[in-house]
Amino acid sequence: MIAFIEAHRSEYGVEPICAQLPIAPSIYYEHKSRQVDPSRLPPRVQRDAELTGSIHRAWEENFRVYGARKAWRQLH
Repeated sequence: MIAFIEAHRSEYGVEPICAQLPIAPSIYYEHKSRQVDPSRLPPRVQRDAELTGSIHRAWEENFRVYGARKAWRQLH
C-alpha cells in the first residue's frame, strides 16, 4: 500500500488516498520517517539487522546447506 500511495500522492494527496484504503495516514508518515531515520525502527528490527551479518556468515561457512535450526544452534 505504501508503494501505491507513493505512486499516486502527487496527483491525489496522501490523506484522500488513505481515506479510501484501510490505512491511517499516520502509518504512512511513520513508515517514511523510519526510512529516513533508521533509529526510529522498532528494537526487534534493529536487532535483526545486527544479526543478519552473523547469520549470513554462518550459512556461507557451511556451504549454504544449513537451515534455520542448524544456523540457530551454530550461532548459540
